[in-house]
Amino acid sequence: MRFVARLVVVAVVLFAAPVHAQTATGFAPPVESSIQSVIPRMIAWRRDFHQHPELSYEEVRTARIVAQHLRSLRLEVRTGVAQTGVVGVLRGARPGPVIALRADMDALPVTEEVDLPFRSRARGRYNGQDVGIMHACGHDTHVAVLMAAASVLAARRNEIAGTIIFVFQPSEEGAPPGGMGGARRMLAENVFGDLQPEAIFGLHAWPAPSGTVTMIPGPFMAGSDRIDITVTGSQTHGAQPHAGIDPIVASSQIINALQTVPSRQMDAVRSPVIVTIGMIQGGVRYNIIPQTVQMQGTIRYLNPDTRADLYARIRRTVTETAAATGATAEVTITENAIPTVNPPALMARTRAAVARSLGEEAVLSGLPVMPAEDFAYFQQAVPGVFFFYGVNPPGVSAAEAAPNHNPRFFVHEPAMETALRAMLAIALDRVGGGA
Repeated sequence: MRFVARLVVVAVVLFAAPVHAQTATGFAPPVESSIQSVIPRMIAWRRDFHQHPELSYEEVRTARIVAQHLRSLRLEVRTGVAQTGVVGVLRGARPGPVIALRADMDALPVTEEVDLPFRSRARGRYNGQDVGIMHACGHDTHVAVLMAAASVLAARRNEIAGTIIFVFQPSEEGAPPGGMGGARRMLAENVFGDLQPEAIFGLHAWPAPSGTVTMIPGPFMAGSDRIDITVTGSQTHGAQPHAGIDPIVASSQIINALQTVPSRQMDAVRSPVIVTIGMIQGGVRYNIIPQTVQMQGTIRYLNPDTRADLYARIRRTVTETAAATGATAEVTITENAIPTVNPPALMARTRAAVARSLGEEAVLSGLPVMPAEDFAYFQQAVPGVFFFYGVNPPGVSAAEAAPNHNPRFFVHEPAMETALRAMLAIALDRVGGGA
């Protein structure tokens, strides 16, 4: 309760004061003027998207607003890429490299608990259930920041040497059953058209100090796959367990045994791993040992080179543990996202460009994290860098801040200016135009 009250006070202060919170560094005066003029619109876009969130592949309203804005800037615009995705192309007046900037648009099935004037009250259907919908991962800010970046860069069209592709991606938060997530689907539908970017860049809101960005070379975010396990025993009376095979007992042993995969079977330095069982379901009555138990979970890993070995060990551990009890087990692993890995040389140049804009003290290093991001699929097709920008209000530590995907997730709006400046610094370092 103390944290929620603190957020409300911070929010009141924020809305009563101007949003501009950064000291301008690293940009020519015309670019700086464009930045200052677009910030109020960027905040307004963000608040509108926050108040009207849309789930994966339902981002119809968001996509319409994005497309209208890009067309107003005289960009080449394609809509309907991966159902609701939008792609805008800005061609500079002079030849030069092609780069891409990406933002994701979808919200989550989360009911907002932050008391904001523009809080989400939206509801929808998810997995057959009526749910609240919230931008609990900051994608509303990603979209607004990239729209603002497009405004500033379009105003520099005559000075730009090269081409910038703006990618507004649907469905980052997970693929529908049997389908593809937004990044993979956009790539399958030729998101870049006849252009071939030399690099792609993306950003994400993260509970870290406002005014900072976090950039890490190498593995940055984890690969994330789903595991489904069916344990089959032999149904019997609860008073006569010897007459059957208990899949519930077998399942409990499997859950415990799975924890030895990261702790005892994998190199903790070369390949940090998490195996989590998040759902277990079996039985219909208190005195009947059931025939089967279903389990679902998630696997997280950072080193792409150890993925095949990891999954072989998981399958062996599950099936042989089940066999030791007399049961059998079937294991299905479904790919959700591969690790997000920042190429060191590309990261070094990107970091230097951002440091020139924000100052060295604003560019943080850190450790990889175990959440996943489907930006990694763009990195498979094009060298790419992904980074975080901090969204905590002043005085709120990372430990105090609500994490992403939490109903109390909160973005300190002045932090968005940091994100905008970082994206502009990266783009202008590649195509010129006033950094």
